[in-house]
Amino acid sequence: ALGTQEGSPQPIPTELWEEGNRLFQAGDYAAALPPNTRAWSLCAGPPEAPVLHATGPPATLKLVSGGRAPGPWRAIEADGHDVKALFRRSQALQKLGRLDQAVYDLRRCVSLEPRNKAFQEALHDLGSSMQEKMKFMSCTDSKVEQMFQILLDPKETDTDKKQKAAQNLIVLAREEAGAEKIFQSDGVRLLLRMLDTGREDVMLAALRTLAGLCSGHRSRTMAILAELGAPRVSAMLGVEHKQVSLAACNLLQVMFDALKEGLQRDFRGKEEALVLDPSKELKLLIGHLLEMLNREGTSAHGRDNTLNLLIKVVPRKSLRDPNNSLTLWVIDQGLKKILEVGGTVCEAPDSLTVTENSRMSAAILLSRLYSDLKCDAERENFHRLCEDYVRSWFEGHGLAGKLRAIQTASCLLQGPSEAGNQVLELEGIMESVLALCASVREVDQLVAVEALIHAADKAKRASFITANGVTLLKNIYKCSGRDSIRIRALVGLCKLGSAGGTDFSMKQFAEGSTLKLAKQCRKWLCNEAIDAGTRRWAVEGLAYLTFDADVKEEFVEDKAAVQAMFQLAKSEDRSVLFAVASTLVNCTNSYDHKEPDPQMLELAKYAKQHVPERHPKDEPGCVRRRVRKLLAAGVVSALTCMVKSENPVLTNSCRELISRVFLAVVEEAADRGSVVAQGGGKALIPLSLEGTEVGQAKAAQALAKITITSNPDMAFPGERIYEVVRPLVSLLHLHRTGLENFEGLMALTNLAGISERLRQKILKEKAVPMIEGYMFEEHELLRLAATECMCNMAMSTEVQELFLAEGSDRLKLLVLYSGEDDEKLRRAASGTLAMLTSVLPQICGKVTQVTAHWLEILQALLLSPNVELQHRGTVIVLNMMAADREIAAKLMESEMLEILSVLAKEERNKPRVAQAAKECLAQAVAYGLIKPNVNGE
Repeated sequence: ALGTQEGSPQPIPTELWEEGNRLFQAGDYAAALPPNTRAWSLCAGPPEAPVLHATGPPATLKLVSGGRAPGPWRAIEADGHDVKALFRRSQALQKLGRLDQAVYDLRRCVSLEPRNKAFQEALHDLGSSMQEKMKFMSCTDSKVEQMFQILLDPKETDTDKKQKAAQNLIVLAREEAGAEKIFQSDGVRLLLRMLDTGREDVMLAALRTLAGLCSGHRSRTMAILAELGAPRVSAMLGVEHKQVSLAACNLLQVMFDALKEGLQRDFRGKEEALVLDPSKELKLLIGHLLEMLNREGTSAHGRDNTLNLLIKVVPRKSLRDPNNSLTLWVIDQGLKKILEVGGTVCEAPDSLTVTENSRMSAAILLSRLYSDLKCDAERENFHRLCEDYVRSWFEGHGLAGKLRAIQTASCLLQGPSEAGNQVLELEGIMESVLALCASVREVDQLVAVEALIHAADKAKRASFITANGVTLLKNIYKCSGRDSIRIRALVGLCKLGSAGGTDFSMKQFAEGSTLKLAKQCRKWLCNEAIDAGTRRWAVEGLAYLTFDADVKEEFVEDKAAVQAMFQLAKSEDRSVLFAVASTLVNCTNSYDHKEPDPQMLELAKYAKQHVPERHPKDEPGCVRRRVRKLLAAGVVSALTCMVKSENPVLTNSCRELISRVFLAVVEEAADRGSVVAQGGGKALIPLSLEGTEVGQAKAAQALAKITITSNPDMAFPGERIYEVVRPLVSLLHLHRTGLENFEGLMALTNLAGISERLRQKILKEKAVPMIEGYMFEEHELLRLAATECMCNMAMSTEVQELFLAEGSDRLKLLVLYSGEDDEKLRRAASGTLAMLTSVLPQICGKVTQVTAHWLEILQALLLSPNVELQHRGTVIVLNMMAADREIAAKLMESEMLEILSVLAKEERNKPRVAQAAKECLAQAVAYGLIKPNVNGE
């Protein structure tokens, strides 16, 4: 009856139903629903249809929030006495919150099957839930009304009362039931009235409550957006009050997340999709944000918040997502607006109001947009738009236009440098930069020198600047009366002077010049009379100069300069983060450095090729001393503060640099305790989960080092310890280095010995197959670490059962390793065997089958001079004898009887071994295999 008709290509309903269930089990609930729905529609009718309908709704129970649960309804229409369908429909109705209808269905179930305890218990539980909900709702109704009255009453003067009401409203909005109650109680209109009051505290409460209502709820978000209006919610970003602007930014972020969640679902016109496509609302919001960028009246921090929001919501989260249409739309509609912010010259008349972070934020947004492009045609369009914009200002707008064009080029060089380099190739740009460096106006020199600094990144252009601009920069540095100009000229000289990197033999300037430049940088850095924006350039200079080992040594000795740099890293000017991180990487030598092959070195010298040389002060001992000085100056506190920054300036590259420094400071085991005490362990977790692949690996390795030598419960208290597992497991992948593999295994060994919940977390991360793989490694340390890790993991039932699997060499490997020469490996393998044979008696019989040398290996364990190995061996023998009389007989027929008899007399020297040996002999006596002697022994 459920098959297809002859000659018909229609699918079989049961196959569709099975496909739906398979997708449901895989967690793809949206994909599971269509085959289920199709199967129900193909059912011929009773008696098959009710059966299929009643068993089909698991996917619908996951999608009831969309109002779709057709299976049980159709089954009941086909057969009104179908108890199973009635029960499933009551479950669906409970999920929908329609408790009164769910109770009705459960009562019908009880009437049809009065003795069914499951139905009775479900009805009782549902009745209790309804009473609690009614009590909560009645209580909440009055509370919500009261809170709004307090907040909207202009005569209310009790500040504490208002603050409490605002906080209660925000907390209530974070709970789904409370959020729905506020929404259903005309809350949105009342919240709009709160926004209209113009009072900052009331506006903050309204914005934070709205964020709670929108969080994770697309339909509410779309309704609130329709009521509030995209222009209004976007305009809230531009207000002068910083906290209100930040709260509006958070609300928009929550709205974008809710709307984007809808885009991830299927909106290709399927009949069962009953929700609206939110892409229109997304573009509407983003369009208003783009307008905010160059709108007069937008506050400086509001403009920064807008840029930061665009950075978060426009580019794709993963390049595996093929759809970059939102990025292309933003480039088409708003690239010029972003460039206008990036090219703002603050001293120019009618310029946009910006902060010290604005241009860097614009550069990061441009970089993210450019990185999100998929093909050459898209990138060429980006280049063309940038060139057209720069050319439009450079030509026909006089000196002010040239400044704007050069400033825009600087912004592009800090972001998508390919686009910036192409802009610099435009006719007259570089010539104008050099000419403006000699201008008498401060603003001209500032813009030109900064452009020169950023342009020097490209080797070809750096040589051109070295030939044409170094003399000019030296003159500016010596002759300018303005510190703001001199410090930028100095950074330009620093950058050109560090072109040889860490190569001691490739110095650009005369001996001692870099030390003089570094000394001046430190002097400016410590001068608190200079504004933070200018002092940031001193750190930029040190970031280049600290390639020189002499500069590193002098810098770490200057504790005042180091601490001044750390204070800047904690300031509101987040654009300094990359320079601070770069300086610390240089001082700790935590960049990748491969030792050259001696044979290749000799060959290079013979061929008269340049051979890089390492400075004597970059030897390991010197580096360790520098690390200790940085620790004493408070480097960990500065790093943790840098990681906490939610500013887009904390790019993935910057995160990688911070991870490198953390790995350097935990290199010595003695320093790890202080790193953890200052919050280093907590800061490393997000670094290990987000960023570049190299950065994540470095952070994960630092976590491993801490976990190996510290008490994990102390280093990562509470739930944080479970967050450490995934980074540690990532170190086991084959593309990681042997050292990373080893440290990952050691750290997981420590975690696996703490609790069953941690072992379950390690299992969930699919680490066991990788651990097993390393047990076969040729490298002794890796093999040992993997075996020790497996020993602790074997305390978990799921892992124990793996050793019972047919056709597996797991048990054989443990038995053979128990007979190896490596004492540590024997201890780990025999310890695992002792545990397995105690909890799984069936393992005992398999031990005798996996290798013919099993008896020799056990005897060798008992004869070992190592007491721990003897104890493990006697426990294994005891377990095997207790498990099976035949195995006991084989053991007693061998030399094992004599060995056990000797060990049983070692009560004074080896009490645990002697006790286990006595129990073995007692078991043999119980089996009747041996008889006690006249003394009863």
